[in-house]
Amino acid sequence: MACPLIIACWRPLCANRCRGHSRHCSTRDFRPFVLVAPPETVFVRTIREGAFMIFEQYELGCLSISSYLIGDETTGRAVVIDPQRDIGGYVDDAEARGLKIEAVILTHFHADYVSGHLELAEQAGAEIWFGEAAEADFPVHYATDAERLVLGDVVLEVWATPGHTPESISILVFPNSDDTTPWAVLTGDAIFVGDVGRPDLLGAIGITAQELGSQLYDSVHRLAELPDEVRVYPGHSAGSACGKNLGSEPYSTIGDQKATNYALQPMPRQDFIDLVTAGQPAAPGYFLHDAITNRRDHATFDEKRHLPTLTKADADSQIKAGAVLVDTRSPADYAAGHLAGAVNVGLDGRFAETVGMVVSAETPIIVTGEPGAGHEAMVRLARIGFDEVVGDLGDLAGVMAAHPDQVVSTRRVAPAQVSADGVQLVDVRNPGETELGTFPGATIIPLAQLPGRLDELDKDQPVLAYCAGGWRSMVAVSYLASQGFGEVADVAGGYEELGKLLPAPV
Repeated sequence: MACPLIIACWRPLCANRCRGHSRHCSTRDFRPFVLVAPPETVFVRTIREGAFMIFEQYELGCLSISSYLIGDETTGRAVVIDPQRDIGGYVDDAEARGLKIEAVILTHFHADYVSGHLELAEQAGAEIWFGEAAEADFPVHYATDAERLVLGDVVLEVWATPGHTPESISILVFPNSDDTTPWAVLTGDAIFVGDVGRPDLLGAIGITAQELGSQLYDSVHRLAELPDEVRVYPGHSAGSACGKNLGSEPYSTIGDQKATNYALQPMPRQDFIDLVTAGQPAAPGYFLHDAITNRRDHATFDEKRHLPTLTKADADSQIKAGAVLVDTRSPADYAAGHLAGAVNVGLDGRFAETVGMVVSAETPIIVTGEPGAGHEAMVRLARIGFDEVVGDLGDLAGVMAAHPDQVVSTRRVAPAQVSADGVQLVDVRNPGETELGTFPGATIIPLAQLPGRLDELDKDQPVLAYCAGGWRSMVAVSYLASQGFGEVADVAGGYEELGKLLPAPV
């Protein structure tokens, strides 16, 4: 059996602040892997009659998505696995390497983003593959367990690994057609670095966490039987809401995960289910929308679409009809002065995911912020299926100067001044954060749950919110203000600073 030579360096895939990257290499830069963010693209060279397997890993940091382009250079055949919706990077890279994308494989119906399978089918003619347990509204090749896709010398094998969802699959990668051991496994949302996929997201459609957790237990144990040296390439990394303990490393090995991943340690089935369902972050409201969208035939996204620039009068008319104004500047800039009613979700953070926590997918959105940022905001929102971005309120600074009567500021309270007396103190962090400590007297409402729990707060009483560092809390108080809450403020520096003033975790 031939040995693969692995070579790597890195380059950015795109210039925007979403930090999308691919792993890229050349033989002149061969060195041991010391992995740091941002991720890169990896080529794997198979030393066998000049055969060359192209293996590229792309990481979209703002959604913690990992996707893959795998090709056989001898035949020019390639596949993309779990693509993001704006597919230009895959198409350009394939063309540059003389590859034709013949198939796009989804490991499951994603809930955290709308994938680019329909876009690749439309633009590249790629056949869409799912596991046989999937049911989609568009033409699909439903792969059976252990079915193989032969690209040439490079072979992919589908394994059914349900648990995160019923239709979840993993992909074994064989650089040589006569290999008996895979070089890698793309685990989708079955196994992450340091975690496993959560089984509790489908309760709204009648599939219980108990049922999926039991399936996940079997799938994880099946994957763990692979040889220790097999590389694990997951579908997500740190920051994803599809798990609670994901590592930032772009890959691992089966052996490393058996040694270090809490969910791969020996334990009874029910203990496993209890462990992996406890302490999960609050799921954004758009998750169900995206899971449904990914199984339906829907409109494709044109990433070159021109976003109209709106006048103040245009924006006011749209807002009166139900649109939401999203201010994409930093929390500090927003707090210093913003248009009344605008919700602050900065492009410098997990922008699309967070918009999806406080705005519904059907709501028209107007974006505003720094000059030239509108297109980036539109693309990032399209990645989660928010296609109703109707325009960009350009020249925000000029608009605020022309309408000073509509400009307000948001107070930021120093940690030393925080008290629960006479104020509704709200902790908007996730369970995994609050279990380590919270401020006495605070009501815990994770940001993703805030729209559904407004009735727990009094609009006529002051609200003071905090998160870990002050980014999510500004989203929270700006959203509350847009919903008619009169006096809102957040804690500067969040619990990172607030917690230093407490004698011990409460």
